[in-house]
Amino acid sequence: MFDPEARVGGMNHFLLPGGGGGQDGMALRFGVNSMEMLINGILKAGGSRNSLVCKVFGGAAVVPSLGRVGHENCHFVQQYLADEGISCISHSLGGILARRVRFWPTTGRAQQNLVQDTQAIGRQEEAYNRRETEAGRKWAKEAISDVELF
Repeated sequence: MFDPEARVGGMNHFLLPGGGGGQDGMALRFGVNSMEMLINGILKAGGSRNSLVCKVFGGAAVVPSLGRVGHENCHFVQQYLADEGISCISHSLGGILARRVRFWPTTGRAQQNLVQDTQAIGRQEEAYNRRETEAGRKWAKEAISDVELF
């Protein structure tokens, strides 16, 4: 997001659509919190809300086991920008490949590279599944008691 008149901008990366509470670091995982922080930061740097424009990237289904989170993030950000009256002048959304984005905040120039390393994505999903399985085992182990119901 940037203000072409003031030549200031910034970018964010959120993981989940909508909003959530919690500590500052955790709250920024949520789209609404992250977007508000971004806008406020640009305004503090001299930008004007009326001049803001945005380029949007992401929403890929990189980890299929996470369901429709990417799709929901795409819908969220488009609706958020429309509700706030901020023009989306360019976007690259969806798909299955992760993106690397470079952004020049004074000009609004953005460059995207799609990550073609599907083996790395597979390793990420395996690691995620392994952590979930370990957490489930730990929970099950802690839930065991000596009480027998009959």
